[in-house]
Amino acid sequence: MVEAKIVSARITPISRDRFGPLPEVFATFDDGREVRLFDYYPDELSFSEREFVGLTEAEGRRLKVTKDAAYLRS
Repeated sequence: MVEAKIVSARITPISRDRFGPLPEVFATFDDGREVRLFDYYPDELSFSEREFVGLTEAEGRRLKVTKDAAYLRS
């Protein structure tokens, strides 16, 4: 079975209020589904929509883990 790949992603705006909602990453797959991958703390991590294109759902979620680990090591 071939896993669906991300064809586009969108990131919700960063709240100007530090107590506002966290930005969220949503991915649209080549099978038409849109899935929320994760939210994140924008003062620690950053993402661009294009870095998700071509990834599977698991790979897209893993991107946060990879960046978070690098941030914690810095």
